[in-house]
Amino acid sequence: MTKRAQFIPYRPKTILNKGKRPDHSFWTRYSAYPYIGCQHGCEFCYCRERKYYPYEDVNDFAYTVKIKENAPLLLRRALSGRNMSVDPIFTGDYQPAERRFQVSRQMLEVCYDLGFPVFVLERSPLVLRDLDLLQAISQRAASTVAFSIISTPDSPGYERVRALERLAPPAEKRFAAMQQIAEVGILTGTCMMPILPFLSDDDATLESVIRWTADHGGRFVLAGGLTLADQQRDYFFGVLHERFADLLPPYERVYPAGSYGAIRSGDPHAIGRRIRELCQRYNISDRLPRHTIPGDKRALNKRVVEALANECYRMELDGAPGQRVWALRKAAWAIEDLQPDIGLVYRQLGRNGLASIENVGPQLALSIEELVTVLRANPTDCGPPCSPG
Repeated sequence: MTKRAQFIPYRPKTILNKGKRPDHSFWTRYSAYPYIGCQHGCEFCYCRERKYYPYEDVNDFAYTVKIKENAPLLLRRALSGRNMSVDPIFTGDYQPAERRFQVSRQMLEVCYDLGFPVFVLERSPLVLRDLDLLQAISQRAASTVAFSIISTPDSPGYERVRALERLAPPAEKRFAAMQQIAEVGILTGTCMMPILPFLSDDDATLESVIRWTADHGGRFVLAGGLTLADQQRDYFFGVLHERFADLLPPYERVYPAGSYGAIRSGDPHAIGRRIRELCQRYNISDRLPRHTIPGDKRALNKRVVEALANECYRMELDGAPGQRVWALRKAAWAIEDLQPDIGLVYRQLGRNGLASIENVGPQLALSIEELVTVLRANPTDCGPPCSPG
């Protein structure tokens, strides 16, 4: 007998999660989600981990969905009076429950009313229902719609991946939705997350996902690995034992008890470099461009931080010493936190002014000076590579 989903309306006290600063992958600082639990029920979803999951039985994840019925009101209160030049809000959840409750749409309406950009990450073409609203947000601020896709119909392990995605719509429907979103000028692409060891990490699958993305108007592919912790690890291993027993031994080897990410021999950045190479071949990016809003007084600061963060990522993939990457990342954080316009600092104080910024110093100041010069001349440029040496 098929278990039926149950919906539990409730009224949380808060809705907006705030990070100290934007992350360097999605460029989001705020997040707000309308539901807890997900009818798609992907077997590998990290949301079953204990720190994210409010239910006693991990098996309820796909069948007990909590509806945050006051989420739009809480979001409006939280955002009212905040600076409209903030980075996008990570929001939206287009699982089947959204057809009935429409909380995601109401939250997007709040973002539009208050002029906030949004980032939506989806596994469902249902997001097309709100294409009008996403277009309106894009014209006023910025909107990005990314699709979580880890395999394609012509990938070797597609049937197994589809089985693990349960009720999530097929990848071909997600790509079709991506194409419609791209056609109206909204930034879109693929989050290849999580890449599943032994299922979607082969070269044929990596190239197929990137090719399909490019063919459907996507402009980026972001990659991320599978994490397995506490009860989610036990749950996923149980699924493998029952349905794909041949995969259980290799998964037990690369995800030993107490681990979080995969522990594998060899080069940990090989897949990242391969994705970078394939993205270059298909003329898309393996990084997400950072939006800025017209009139944002800190737009130049954000462009500099974007360039530094992208260089950190390149250095990591290429095996640069950890201390060099760390030095550059700390400089990026310091410029993110810098209140004055970095261009004004440079005009008034020159390279010495840049060197006086926390965690920058004389050596990095030379590279940042070049960045500032290039970006002031061409605000859409991500700048030349820079390195702490």
